[in-house]
Amino acid sequence: MGMAELERTALYQLHLDLGAKMVPFAGYDMPVQYPMGVMKEHLHTRAHAGLFDVSHMGQVILRPKSGNLADAALALESLVPVDIAGLKEGRQRYAMFTNDDGGILDDLMVANRGDHLFVVVNAACKAADIAHMRKHLGDRCDIEEITDRALLALQGPSAEAVMAEIAPQTAAMRFMDAAAFPSKFGELWVSRSGYSGEDGFEVSVANEQAAALARVLLEMEGVAPIGLGARDSLRLEAGLCLYGSDLDETTSPVEADLTWAIQKVRRTGGEREGRFPGAARILSELETGPKRLRIGLLPEGRAPMRAGTDLFAGETDEKPVGQITSGAFGPLIERPMSMGYVEANHGVTGTRLWGEVRGKRLPATVSDMPFRPATYKR
Repeated sequence: MGMAELERTALYQLHLDLGAKMVPFAGYDMPVQYPMGVMKEHLHTRAHAGLFDVSHMGQVILRPKSGNLADAALALESLVPVDIAGLKEGRQRYAMFTNDDGGILDDLMVANRGDHLFVVVNAACKAADIAHMRKHLGDRCDIEEITDRALLALQGPSAEAVMAEIAPQTAAMRFMDAAAFPSKFGELWVSRSGYSGEDGFEVSVANEQAAALARVLLEMEGVAPIGLGARDSLRLEAGLCLYGSDLDETTSPVEADLTWAIQKVRRTGGEREGRFPGAARILSELETGPKRLRIGLLPEGRAPMRAGTDLFAGETDEKPVGQITSGAFGPLIERPMSMGYVEANHGVTGTRLWGEVRGKRLPATVSDMPFRPATYKR
């Protein structure tokens, strides 16, 4: 894809004005870092507040054709192993689209907004996800892709105080609440969520107001612009998956250690058990355990073990028992961190494994995630 074909978000000019280094990402021209640099951006978000442009992600509204939200919720449940019907108004939940083999097509957020569901999907999967919903839900729901709104994420310990300056009601929100608020930047669709392991908000704002809102936020004390580089190290430090790296169409939610997202009502013996793509494999793995499992790893020394690194049970073993899917240096924990998949019997916390880095076997220890505890406002 040539540079000319890259899409631009409503904040494109602002990124240039702020001195961002732009890179192609999921078909968009996106800021990977600002002059502060990835390491400082990461630490700034953990200490104060970071502002992220996540407008490349897909925003979709599902409206029940019957006018009854329960119909849209049950329709969406036919594509995800998650309890949508039990999602209360003003609340949001993490979900994943699965395929007939039990693999993950994408992970997403779903909010109950009273008379409709608001869904946010990943940028790289946006077109496929919307086609998937139209194909399978189109007879029961009107599916509207929202293209006239930007999406900002404000993350970090100062986020609440900063957001309250724009919309005072946001201060009372709890983690995974979702609501719409009036503001001088028009109606804001706000959820108390994000992908950094910090307290914070995701804010959908009309495209023509997005840059003005971002500039006002950036003028506030403690707020700095943060690029995709630090977004990646923040989510990894928080033990959160990135679709396309740690999740894909061959990986089941059970292998991915996302069983917390599959509520009892959709499991074997539950009131609405199964009836989602790949249910046979997923319910069976929930009962008997998966063959491989997503784990956290803390490599010894200072060198990160990055995606694609083979993992071995012994220093001289020939056959790998797994592979790393994400790895970076953790700026806050001040050491390298990785996640990946290993055969389940090698995935016990404290197990020592060996990663092959540039022809050398280096030790790493299976670790619980997150590598740094989350600070969500419960």
